[in-house]
Formats: sequence, structure tokens, C-alpha cells
Amino acid sequence: MALAYAQIPVEIREISLREKPASMLAISPKGTVPVLQCGELVIEQSLEIMFWALQKSDPDQWLKSSVLDEAWQLIELNDSSFKALLDQYKYPERIKLSPSLTREAILEKAIQTFIAPLEERLGSQPFLFGEQISIADIAIFPFIRQFAMVDKDWFDSAPFPRLKKWLDFHLESPLFLGVMQKYPTWQDLPLESS
Repeated sequence: MALAYAQIPVEIREISLREKPASMLAISPKGTVPVLQCGELVIEQSLEIMFWALQKSDPDQWLKSSVLDEAWQLIELNDSSFKALLDQYKYPERIKLSPSLTREAILEKAIQTFIAPLEERLGSQPFLFGEQISIADIAIFPFIRQFAMVDKDWFDSAPFPRLKKWLDFHLESPLFLGVMQKYPTWQDLPLESS
């Protein structure tokens, strides 16, 4: 979304993580996505890609300096505590949980530590840091989208009207809809034999 917003043209390659192409591993041996290559520059983290793009072009000031420190703190809470809880909530069968740590307990902890504070933050403003979108909105939105989709019936009935309105705004935005295209899985061309 940040690349599209900054109007930075890119060639998008959909990668199968089960069959990572050699061209990807050549530039990013760790083999994770996303990865951005721009000439010799390789960036392997979503937030770093966003920051790089916004340094190139930020017409609506998503990197507004007056809230940047607080935005980074909220993004860090999302990327650490909430992301770990989200993974446990989404994939309890993949993560060996202690018997006392049920899916319901994980959900409650996620609500207390992140979801309820976001609902409160959105109490008198449409976006996380006021009247306009910031980098925090765009960095956190995909994780709230994932959270909402784990149990959509529960989320739809949960008492978070402002968070749902914020989420719907992003889900229905031309920016999000414009980047949510399906791409064929990238395949390196086979090397020609001599």
C-alpha cells in the first residue's frame, strides 16, 4: 500500500514459499517475503519498505513528525506483543500452548493488550493519530484484518464499533482495493542447455 501511495512503480512477483525461486534467494538468502530490490538496494522487512517508499514520496504526510515517535511505539507493540498473540490465536495447532493457555485466553489477552486500546484511541478521531492517515494506520491495518478474519462472526458481533469502522474504511479504500490483485506465481525461466 505504501509503494502504491508513494506512486513508486514496482514489478510484483508472487512467490510460493514452498518453492522459492532461485532469483529470490539470490537477492534475499533468508527467503522471506516481502523483499524489495531496487538496483543494488535490497529491503527485507515490510516496515522498512514502507519507510523507504514514504521517504521518496509522502504527499499526505503519513510520516507526520509530530506523531512519529508515538506511531513507532504503537507499531512496535503491534509487531511484537500483538503479532505473537495473533499467531497463537490463528494457529493454535501449530504452537504448543500450555493447557492453561486456551484460545479464549489468547483472545482475551489480545483484546486487553491491543484491541481495546485501539478502540479507545479511535474514540474521537477517524484514524489512529487524528484526522488523517499515518504510517501506523497502514502498518497495523493488515494485522487487524487478519485478526477479524480468524472468527468473522465473533468479530462482527464484538463491541468494537470504532475499530470495525476504521477497518472497513481501509478494506473499502481505493488504495487497498487497488493493490489487492491476484498475480500468477513467479517461476524463474529454466536455464537453456548448451
